[in-house]
Amino acid sequence: MAKFKMHMLVCGGTGCRASASDMLYKNLKKEIQEKGLENEVQVVTTGCFGFCEQGPIVKMIPDNTFYVGVKPEDAAEIVAEHAIKGRKVNRLLYKDPVKKEHVSDSRHMGFYKKQIRIALRNCGLMDPENIGEYLAADGYEALGKVLAEMTPEEAIQVVIDSGLRGRGGGGFPTGLKWKIAHGVKGDPKYVVCNADEGDPGAFMDRSILEGDPHSVLEAMAINGYCIGASKGLIYIRAEYPLAIKRLKIAIEQAREYGLLGNDILGSGFNFDIELRYGAGAFVCGEETALIHSMEGLRGEPTFKPPFPAQSGYMGMPTNVNNVETYANIPVIFNKGAKWFSSIGTEKSKGTKVFALAGKINNVGLIEVPMGITLREVIFEIGGGIKGGKKFKAVQTGGPSGGCLTEKHLDAPIDYDNLLASGSMMGSGGMIVMDEDDCMVSVAKFYLEFTVEESCGKCSPCRIGNKRLHESLDKITKGQATLEDLDKLRNLANVIKDTSLCGLGQTSPNPVLSTLDNFYEEYVAHVIDHTCPSGKCKDLIRYEIIPENCVGCTACARNCPVNCISGERKQVHLIDQSLCIKCGACMEKCKFNAVTII
Repeated sequence: MAKFKMHMLVCGGTGCRASASDMLYKNLKKEIQEKGLENEVQVVTTGCFGFCEQGPIVKMIPDNTFYVGVKPEDAAEIVAEHAIKGRKVNRLLYKDPVKKEHVSDSRHMGFYKKQIRIALRNCGLMDPENIGEYLAADGYEALGKVLAEMTPEEAIQVVIDSGLRGRGGGGFPTGLKWKIAHGVKGDPKYVVCNADEGDPGAFMDRSILEGDPHSVLEAMAINGYCIGASKGLIYIRAEYPLAIKRLKIAIEQAREYGLLGNDILGSGFNFDIELRYGAGAFVCGEETALIHSMEGLRGEPTFKPPFPAQSGYMGMPTNVNNVETYANIPVIFNKGAKWFSSIGTEKSKGTKVFALAGKINNVGLIEVPMGITLREVIFEIGGGIKGGKKFKAVQTGGPSGGCLTEKHLDAPIDYDNLLASGSMMGSGGMIVMDEDDCMVSVAKFYLEFTVEESCGKCSPCRIGNKRLHESLDKITKGQATLEDLDKLRNLANVIKDTSLCGLGQTSPNPVLSTLDNFYEEYVAHVIDHTCPSGKCKDLIRYEIIPENCVGCTACARNCPVNCISGERKQVHLIDQSLCIKCGACMEKCKFNAVTII
């Protein structure tokens, strides 16, 4: 790459591709060729930059100019102004929402300032389909060091000393997991990568695989050497086509370079990797269910022990870690366990990747040090709540987590603090809610997901969650009593204590956390038969305020069921028997004449 004077890095992650970044890449290539600059300027498709709210993104190297919201038709101007004349295209620069100034360098943006990118270190900086670029960024150096200089026991101790805990949800110490698998006798042994990312709003693992697949392959090979395995399997959901494509390319390239296969780097160590596809079942994120799915069986969990390290894939010793956990491994060996453990808190070392979504200005993928507060994440990195609305809650850990409130904003984010607050780290979903969200409806939404995704093997999860959902449905329709709230809490605790696997054991968390933190909303639904947020259709009614109505007819013209009547310049009326409560009338009214009762 040294021969080029300039590089244009174009985000090629799934999110930006959905906004035509692939066409943007083609247009930039075409403009470069037409201007005769193909030997001076290189256009590169990368993985996700993280700042999804501002995509598609183009980063110019070496001056670090960061263009946001770039469209395919902007390619000609970028080439003409920046590549040829050396002038920044100001209208495509990020505009700081507070200072109202353009910022050209991502390092000076609030979104990136407090991030430390370890698992995401290469995403957005290199072509994920070019192994040469990974090698230039110290790629496979950790594998070479381990094979040449360390015994399996010494390498495992490095992982133990780093303090790395599993990033897939439970937070089990990674080094200890490897040590257990190493100590179990069996041949063959297997290394498994859990890439079955199923949380609503979560896209951490997908982005790592799309932007830096070789980091996962390298880590799996190190894991294989440590536990004595010669076969690696990546279990990935089939709905991740781009990640699958780039993984296939990376595996073939690694084989061609002798970094996978027989006698890796002349060490005598044999290790290869294959892909296994999942159909998108959330329960297959649980390691025993995942293993059964790979074996061609129903994706159902089993009682433990035996743990996968003792009897896993095909009944043989198996180590399972998720994508983000593996992505940290090469850095730990390259920079040292002491360096890694210096980041984070006493019991939660390193960083955590979160998919920041919901009612927040800066939607995207972030990587922050353990111990950072929710306030810093939401209001500094996330840029605060959309539309100037008031923060209400944040759901961490996806369907398995809980809703945290304003009183939790200054609590450090780590495994133990989130559990103590009634939530959990989970795989890293973080969905922000504002004052307009109904917390009863939020709990109901997550229960709908859990009921749909339950494998049905155990009664507490199969039947109990269905009953939980039915109770929430009664509440949102104004048909429940205070006694039902007590039953709801009792049932949630029974499901939590008696379910077979993590899906059922954590599914009541959204219910219990909203009961604890927003009990008054439940009472309003039950006693007053009202939804304070105006989200539960059975408990709201749209009416027109006579003194505000000017008879503009906007509400009537936009009503999909024609339930609004009235002459022009006269007060209009809503026929409640026909109203479907879609809210179109309130949305279109410019005079605040429509209200919710």
